Amino acid sequence: MDLKEFYAVINGDYEGVTSRLRSEKMVRKFVLKFLNDSSYDILVKSLEEQNYEEAFRASHTIKGICQNLGFTVLGESSSRLTDALRNGWSEGTEALVEQVTKDYQQTAEAVRALEAEG
Repeated sequence: MDLKEFYAVINGDYEGVTSRLRSEKMVRKFVLKFLNDSSYDILVKSLEEQNYEEAFRASHTIKGICQNLGFTVLGESSSRLTDALRNGWSEGTEALVEQVTKDYQQTAEAVRALEAEG
């Protein structure tokens, strides 16, 4: 899978990210670093501990990373979760967490496939 195919798989913004970072090499470098970011793990742990302030920060970080990398789907779901967590836990937040989890897993799987291609 090449970088353009990766962005097609995740329904991402290939054109936008390559225009911002100026080269596929730079985009690929940062895409592959995505798996090293601990924000998703912090989000999960914070939610388990009902630490909604920390969960908000983690989801906000995920949202920012996704905006920078053109990860549109995960960016949108993490943005909705960030908005919901802004004032703590509320009705409907659980469904947003489930969507972020699904989108994160799909994105991470695609990044691993890109990485495996070398």
